Amino acid sequence: MTVVGRTWNRLTLPGKVVFTVVPLLAVLTVAGAVTIALVAQPVIDIIVANLAIARFVVAATVILLMTVPTAFLIIYMEMKIIALMNLRIGPDRVGPFGSLLSVVHGLKVLMKEDFTPTGADSVVFTWAPVVVYLTSVMTLLVIPFAPDGVVGASFNLGLLYFFAISGLSVVGLLMAGWSSFNKYSLLGGLRSAAQVVSYEIPLVLSVVGVIMIAGTMDLNTIVVNQSGWFTDWYVWQQPLGFLIFFIAATAEANRTPFDLTEADSEIVAGFATEYSGMRFGFFFFAEYVNVFIISALTVTLFFGGWNAPIAWPAEWAINPSINPGSLGIALLLIVLIAPLVLTLVFATPLWLISSRIKTWQALLGGFVLANMFVIGIIFGFAYIGFAWVAGLLWFMLKTYLFVFTFVWMRGTLPRVRIDQLMNFAWKWLMELAFINIFVTAGAIILIEYLRRP
Repeated sequence: MTVVGRTWNRLTLPGKVVFTVVPLLAVLTVAGAVTIALVAQPVIDIIVANLAIARFVVAATVILLMTVPTAFLIIYMEMKIIALMNLRIGPDRVGPFGSLLSVVHGLKVLMKEDFTPTGADSVVFTWAPVVVYLTSVMTLLVIPFAPDGVVGASFNLGLLYFFAISGLSVVGLLMAGWSSFNKYSLLGGLRSAAQVVSYEIPLVLSVVGVIMIAGTMDLNTIVVNQSGWFTDWYVWQQPLGFLIFFIAATAEANRTPFDLTEADSEIVAGFATEYSGMRFGFFFFAEYVNVFIISALTVTLFFGGWNAPIAWPAEWAINPSINPGSLGIALLLIVLIAPLVLTLVFATPLWLISSRIKTWQALLGGFVLANMFVIGIIFGFAYIGFAWVAGLLWFMLKTYLFVFTFVWMRGTLPRVRIDQLMNFAWKWLMELAFINIFVTAGAIILIEYLRRP
């Protein structure tokens, strides 16, 4: 033991890590292989027997994991776009063009002290941000991102489920305000609940016209009904409904000019006054995830969902079931020769453009351009051959166009007063929503009457 101990003490820190980790990884690898060999088949049989449950678990996990990077991306958009609107540079230090600064903000929130006020109901105080965050995440389950089943859960009452779950955020806001043991937080929670409940009514009524036209509350069917040219989108048949929906959704998502639920100029920070650390981070992330969700639902209901603005000719589609293995030895030659040839092809113009460009610089640039070219070819093949790739691309482009609109509004519009906010909901949007329902119903009855032989 003396020899072993002396040898161990002479090792550097990396050497100690290697001699500790490598044997541990070897043991874990062997144990994992044995476990997989013994358990894999029974697990596969269980998954096959409960495929619907397994699919739901996978979909819920994917949606939960995508919310955090989505929030980081929208935070970065806010910092960069508003900076450009104000003739500022914005973040440009951390990551390419400052793109990792939003991640730093998330880590900063994670590292701050998580404090619970004296006298607060610690259980309710802790669960309030979880309720608010999960209500946002759970609504994403019914949003169809693309055709061919790229949706968490598809059922006939998907739109009803969306509004039912999103309405539960009121519970989280009231929990946060009441449990903080702070009169300002309590008043902020009550005002937040009043705002959300007030605008929830015109928000739901604004989509009744779409339901009447589509004849269903299945979001997949609503998107399919808008396929074809952009003139088939429901925004042209429901312009008033879209306007009401967009305004009410802005208030629901707590966005400018209706961001009064935690406005510093109103009551400190509203329901979030006593929150810090990651519990505040959940409220923070939920707000940005809601921006994406509201944008996605707007695209789904009024702007064709995953459908392209122009009808895609079916005869242009290619057969994606090409077997590369059928090329035989030619496939190996292509893999070996094509990268070199493409690198030289793209490097030659760079080398000829200027004598200042050295040969290795031209080859490096050619290599990068060749890779971009190959990626473009693969993406083009996937876009033409797979409907879900094209659908997902169009859905994300439309959704982030509305995200940009929300960011634009935050950098442009002033905040309204609370009395103006409430009056606008009850005295204007409610009446306009009912008018839209009556006009839509009358138009449907008239069209059916005119179509009769």
